[in-house]
Parts: sequence; C-alpha cells; structure tokens
Amino acid sequence: MGITHKNLLVKPTRQSKKEITVKFMIDSGAVYSLVPAGLLNKLNIKAYKTLDCVLADGTKISRKVGDAYFEYNGEGGAAPVIFGEKGDEPLLGATTLESLGLILNPFNRELHPMRMLLM
Repeated sequence: MGITHKNLLVKPTRQSKKEITVKFMIDSGAVYSLVPAGLLNKLNIKAYKTLDCVLADGTKISRKVGDAYFEYNGEGGAAPVIFGEKGDEPLLGATTLESLGLILNPFNRELHPMRMLLM
C-alpha cells in the first residue's frame, strides 16, 4: 500500500486569519490528526486534555490534544488535533477526514468527497 501526502491549512478557527500550511501523511487508520506542537503553539491553539495512545508497534505514549480547523481545496472542518512531539510526523486521521467530508480511496490513494447519507 502506498503512502499519500497532502497539504492542508490548519487554523485555530474557521474565521481566523492566522493559518499555516502543513504537509500531512494521510492515515485513514489513525483516529486523530497530529501536528507538531510548535506549529499549534504559533497558532495559539491550546490543549485541553492528555490522551494515552498506542502505536502500531504496541508502544504506549501520552500526547496533549486540542481542537483545530482544517481546510483542503476550500472545504473545511474542525477536529481534535494531537500536539506532536520531537520525532512525530504530521498525520491526517479519520476524524479530520470525516469532518472535511472526505474519504481516502485505497486504490489510487486520492482524497474524494464522502457520500453523505442521512437515515
């Protein structure tokens, strides 16, 4: 399976003029997205809790979590964001993809609009 990277804007809120562009590795198997803490601090995004995480190799880590607004191709949505530490790479997870109304096509590794069903 290939790895997909995309650039997204990250902001404190939808209305904020303060923004940064982050190159994310897209991992639809990850729940939350991760942005380096230094970048989130520059945007004045504050953590509101600490989350215990288990990595693919079974390693347990703790990371701070806050909320951010993400934009891709003019579409946006808010989602939780993990404050990455040294050695952590930016990661775009399922919660953010859902907030943006996007899915990752596993065959061509591209992002596509999600088919929204109300039942």
